Amino acid sequence: MLQVSWRNLSRWLALGLISGVLLWWYAYSLPERLFVAVHSAVLLDQHERLLSAHIANDGQWRFPELSQVPPKFAQAIVQFEDRRFNEHAGVDFIALGRATLDNLKARHVVSGASTLSMQVIRLSRANPPRTFAEKIVELLRAWRLESRYSKPDILTLYASHAPFGGNVVGLEAAAWRYFGRDPTQLSWAETAMLAVLPNNPALIHLNRNRPQLLAKRNRLLTRLYAVQALSKLDYELALAEPLPEAPHALPRLAPHLLDTLMQQYPTQQRFHVTLDANLQQQLVTLAQRVGEQLALEGVQNLAILVLDNHSFAVKAYIGNRPLASIASDQGHAIDMIQRPRSTGSTLKPLLFADMLEQGLITPDSLVADVPVNYTGFTPQNFNRNYNGAVSAREALARSLNIPFVNLLSVRGVEPFLMQLRQLGFQHMPRSAQHYGLSLVLGGAEANLWELTAAYANLANRAQQSFQQQRSTWLQPTLLNNASPQTQRMATLSTASAWLTLDALLAVARPGDENYWEKFSSSRKVAWKTGTSYGQRDAWAIGTTPDYTVGVWVGNADGQGRAGLTGTQSAAPILFNTFNLLPSTGKWFTRPAWQLTPVTLCQDDGYLSNGQCQTQLSDLPNPSRFTRLSPYHQRVHLDATGKWRVHSDCEAVGTMQTRDWFVLPPDQAHYYQQYHADYQPLPPWRADCVARVNNQQDAISLVYPQANTQVYLPRDLDGKLGQVVLQAVPQRPDTVLYWHLDNQFLGSTQTFHQLAAQPSAGKHQLAVVDELGNRVEQNFEVLLSPSH
Repeated sequence: MLQVSWRNLSRWLALGLISGVLLWWYAYSLPERLFVAVHSAVLLDQHERLLSAHIANDGQWRFPELSQVPPKFAQAIVQFEDRRFNEHAGVDFIALGRATLDNLKARHVVSGASTLSMQVIRLSRANPPRTFAEKIVELLRAWRLESRYSKPDILTLYASHAPFGGNVVGLEAAAWRYFGRDPTQLSWAETAMLAVLPNNPALIHLNRNRPQLLAKRNRLLTRLYAVQALSKLDYELALAEPLPEAPHALPRLAPHLLDTLMQQYPTQQRFHVTLDANLQQQLVTLAQRVGEQLALEGVQNLAILVLDNHSFAVKAYIGNRPLASIASDQGHAIDMIQRPRSTGSTLKPLLFADMLEQGLITPDSLVADVPVNYTGFTPQNFNRNYNGAVSAREALARSLNIPFVNLLSVRGVEPFLMQLRQLGFQHMPRSAQHYGLSLVLGGAEANLWELTAAYANLANRAQQSFQQQRSTWLQPTLLNNASPQTQRMATLSTASAWLTLDALLAVARPGDENYWEKFSSSRKVAWKTGTSYGQRDAWAIGTTPDYTVGVWVGNADGQGRAGLTGTQSAAPILFNTFNLLPSTGKWFTRPAWQLTPVTLCQDDGYLSNGQCQTQLSDLPNPSRFTRLSPYHQRVHLDATGKWRVHSDCEAVGTMQTRDWFVLPPDQAHYYQQYHADYQPLPPWRADCVARVNNQQDAISLVYPQANTQVYLPRDLDGKLGQVVLQAVPQRPDTVLYWHLDNQFLGSTQTFHQLAAQPSAGKHQLAVVDELGNRVEQNFEVLLSPSH
């Protein structure tokens, strides 16, 4: 009895052990991750078209696993490799028995009877040598595979990892490599060719054994026709379709974007982006053509970015000049859209909009454009000329530097810098003191991504209705199905944005584009250029209601080139890009609901003080602008109208009263050179002069400015040169008397310039007119060292 019990126990123990082994095998025979191969990184546009790809680290073109197999390929591979795939559980015993008999008759292996499930196992084990033991492993694991995965999933695993000749692995890579298309767009003939390739990719090849490949493809097509997978017409057309002559080069339409995304998302291999492949291809062609021309001028790099102003989706992304082979020594591999560079004048529209919003200017406010010195900082206009005074609108359209430095001095560097940071500029980490007033002229850095986004936000804000108002700033989106990121920002009204874009519409265009207004078919574009110090960076950014385009041109290593300017180098690319974009012909609608008409002086754009001719101008509603005109005054003239008088020297009843537009002497000096209608104030009549001594602003010192450091050069013979002192009196015919450190230098009349040779060190210059009006200025002289 005891003996029987031990025998039964032994049997149960053995059965339990076997069951445990089987359970262990069932649970762990398949690794959690079946394939551990590295993949290529691929970039797909909004319609799933391939833009770029990076080869995998092992040198294979192996795209990330498919989500599903195209129906044509599923039918073709099942008919060619495993006709009872949908009926068996991983092992086809009918095929296995037939293969055994065939192999015995032939006395060598002629058929392996491997199902698609078994081939997936073999592929996952990196194609080990074909042995009987390996076959048993494949059989057992195929059963396990079928219990874990569905039939469609097994087909997907096979299609994603099967070899297709050379270094091409997987159906998707093969479709692009051999036919230049997505596998879902392949014809029956193309699908059949790819279905037969994994069977023996080394033997059957496009460049050799083409007859065998064609015959094998056609036999599969015949089989597909026999099972009614395709119609007779499709079958005949497929048979007539030739094999491809050679593999296609994979697209390289956006390699820099793919590099950038791989850095941002290192664990991701497949990127679905918002780009449009057709537009991207057109811009690649444009960039290649223009890039070759620029290279002849010593300019090696460029970048183009196109944004949709409604969705903030990126529609095109040219990170650098496209080349067949990347020459890294010239910076062609760098994504210049993301590289921060000096902004040049591209921030001026943002300052203009900000000051409108703060009520500090109107579009027509006059801004001084005369020589200035801000504690050693002496900005110059690009053309080195002075206009005396210009409207803020004109200063923006002409990109005048001095007026915008003056505007920033009014706004303050600190608040404007804070505003820029709120607008998404992330490459301005230093203090306001560090940047100073040069901030608006390129003293800080930003990249094309940030600048284009800023202009796109202006366009987006200018189109908002009353119900759409928000206090957020949108960031562009690259990945499909992603919403634009937002961040809080200081208030910028629809009105301020619209007025800014209206001013930018007047920017003069390059070349033939300068005549755009003469053609009804021309596209309106609000745009701005920028050129950095030393001609290292050329910018052009433009916007319409639908799109914003940003262009940067320069050298990645920062080398400047003569003639590299926003107008000459970047602007033509900008307008060529807009010509490739669809146009509705619409322009920004005037936001009447957020504009209020305000009575301004016609000459200077300030609120009327009752002493000027007026005009109605639009300002943001409610208007915060409160400054009365500082340039209009009421003057009294004698009966002839030639002389100014006052009640001490002329009877009130005989006086004429007129309103006069009067600029400070230094502004008037330059202003009247461009405005022939400007009338200076009439002089005082001789018997009225005594009471009007010491007029405010009777004399303006043009050079030197307050606390200027004057550098005195040496001539070729080693002698010290001279400094030319310059002043502008309110009355041009007056006599000025010049004193340096209380020593008389001389007098001037009509042309008020005087050469002097002061010693090194600090000095005080005093200028006095014949009426006793006086102006003083401190400055310092630095001498050039002797040779």
